[in-house]
Parts: sequence; C-alpha cells; structure tokens
Amino acid sequence: MTDIVLQPHPASRRIPASDPDPIIGGRVELQLLTTLKCNLKCTYCSLGVGDVLGSQNHVEYTVDELAAFVDKHLQGKEVYVTFYGGEPTLNLDMMLEVMQRFPLFRFQLQTNGTLLDGLPDWALGRLSNILVSIDGSEATTDGYRGRGIYRQVLKNLAAVRDKIGGTVTARVTWGNPATTFEELDELVSADGHFDYLYWQFVADEMYAGDSVEQRQAVLVPLIEKFFSRTDVLYPLIPLMGIVRNKVLPTRGQELYAGLTQCRVSTHLINVMPNGQIYPCPDMMYAHDMQMGDVRSNWLKKSPLQPAASMPCEGCEAFSWCRRNCMKNLWLGYVKNDLRYRANVVEPICDLLRFMGREIDKHDPQAWFARLPVPLRRQITDCEVYEYVEIMP
Repeated sequence: MTDIVLQPHPASRRIPASDPDPIIGGRVELQLLTTLKCNLKCTYCSLGVGDVLGSQNHVEYTVDELAAFVDKHLQGKEVYVTFYGGEPTLNLDMMLEVMQRFPLFRFQLQTNGTLLDGLPDWALGRLSNILVSIDGSEATTDGYRGRGIYRQVLKNLAAVRDKIGGTVTARVTWGNPATTFEELDELVSADGHFDYLYWQFVADEMYAGDSVEQRQAVLVPLIEKFFSRTDVLYPLIPLMGIVRNKVLPTRGQELYAGLTQCRVSTHLINVMPNGQIYPCPDMMYAHDMQMGDVRSNWLKKSPLQPAASMPCEGCEAFSWCRRNCMKNLWLGYVKNDLRYRANVVEPICDLLRFMGREIDKHDPQAWFARLPVPLRRQITDCEVYEYVEIMP
C-alpha cells in the first residue's frame, strides 16, 4: 500500500456548503480526539498510518466553537460523546470542560487505562462506558504496549472501579494469532474488572500461514461457552451483537439505515484537535474524506459510503454483518488495494463468516427463547453497541 503523508490543511481552502441534515437518524456519536499524542507506543496503532499519531497535540478550537457547531448541526439529536486520541486523558482539562458544558450528553472514554486514576470522581461517575484497551494476558498486552502496562492498567481500574457510573469494557485488538481462549475468558472472569469484552480483528497484515485457523480454534470454545447457559450472560459484545442481529434482523438496520454498523456512513463524526471532521478515526490521513470543520462550522454527508465494487450484498453474512468495516472495504475494493484485500480484508471476512456458522450450530433463536427477560434485554438493547462496531 502506498504511504500517505498527512499534509497541513490549507488555510485558503474554500468552506463547503453544509448539508441540510448530514446525520442520518436521531442519534450522533461525537468522537472528540482531545490530542493525537500518546504515552504508549503500541506496535499496531492504526494512527501510525499517514503519520497521524503525534501530529496534533493541542486542541485548536474552543468549547464555545464546539457549542456553536452542536447548535447548528446536531440540534435535536441525541448526542453521545466519545473521548478518543492518542490518549485522551493527556488532555484532561478539555475532557472535563466538555462534560461540564454539555450536561445532557452521554459520555464514553476510550483509553489505554494508564492514567485512569487521575480522573476526578464526578467525571468517572458521568461516564456511561469506558473502553479500556487491553490485548489479552499480561504477556500479550505488554508485548504490544510495553513492560508493566497490563498490571498498571488493572491496578488503576481497581482503584476507580466503584466510582465509574456506567460499564467498563475490555477493548481487545486481536492481533496475535496465538492469543488463547483462556486469555480472553480471563478478562470477563469474576474478578469484576470488566463488564464486557469487545474484540476487533486487527486491520494489519497478521493473517499469514495458519493464523486464521488459530483464531478459529479460539472462537469455537468462546461461542460454545456463550451458549452453554441461559441463567447468566457470557458478556462478549461481538457474539451478543451477532446473535441480536440473527434473532432480530431489523436491529441490524434501524440505527444505520441499512448501511454499515461501524456508523461511519451515517452518524459517527470524528473531530481532530485542529477541528477537522472525518467519518472514520483510522482515515484521518485522507483529506478527501474530510466531512466538516468545527472552527468554520460546516458539516456534510460522510463520503465513506457503500460502493458497487464492495461485494457485501452477495455474502452469506450480509444480513447480520451489514458491512463490517468501511475503511477495510474502501481500501480493498474502492481503492483496489489487492494486497490489503488479500492480506487483511478477506481473512477478516472469512472469520466473520466462520463465526456466523458456528453460532448457527447452537440455534440462537431457540437459545434466545429460553432466556429470562433481563438477559433478553441485555442482548437486544446493550448500550455498548452504540459505541463499538459490534462486528469484530
């Protein structure tokens, strides 16, 4: 894939006209990148593409400008803010100012967890969800993130766990094909650190040899354990989401207008520290993807839309997958990057199809029918679905 270098935004660029309603539906996720600086150097970081990571360390727009943007473009929408980075807690002042300025919004934090113990109690209490990046066991996490990070994160989480108002989700990037069932299972064990586990298959060339088969071998016992009981829920978000979409297929479309569950085509907007807005946080190096700007107060429809070259509609998984990752599809099929398609996109799609088949072996409709009402509600209405892609 050709290297793409992040270029400065031309000051003389003409401001495009705003669309009358670029956000589809009544909800919008306002993902605020408080900084592109990070205190870790994870080996797989997607912001390394295009030299995005570290390129903008300071927010250049004011909260007053953000409020004016909200008033103009998000009025009447249910807004939930995700603080993102870099490591968002490195700009804690901006986080706290936004939380105080918009008391009716919901708030989520995506963090590496190393600075969690520095958040004030009132802010922890206002968070609906915290996604904590962790990659499995101590050896796997530290291998990607640095020695001692795993223990530091769990120590910090234990110190603040009772002060958090909402849920805590282990956010795993499944990069190492040798990751075991036991590693992932331990993250949602009875120790109380995490309410949910979400994993995403890494969008990097880590699928050579038998690595897809290695992941499949772990998925089988995860899925078996998920369906093994009906009195408690095994809280794995990707399995919960797929089962929901299979049992109630309209749920796979209602918030996304039948487009993509990663939300980048409909109602996810990512605000960089300089105020520029992009639909996908992993494509902020591609300036033709820019869809708005806070400082000049304009917003247009996401340019990251389904295309005829994408093969999704003919796939067996389409009814419940709903186009897994638009960035992957755009690179693999619109940009026709054959290497990326073969080494990243197709292996991930193979894994998703495998998951669907394995889930079907357990008759998800019959399993759902046996669930008590509270567990049914967790499957159908889990709030975490709104903050992650559901499909891994």
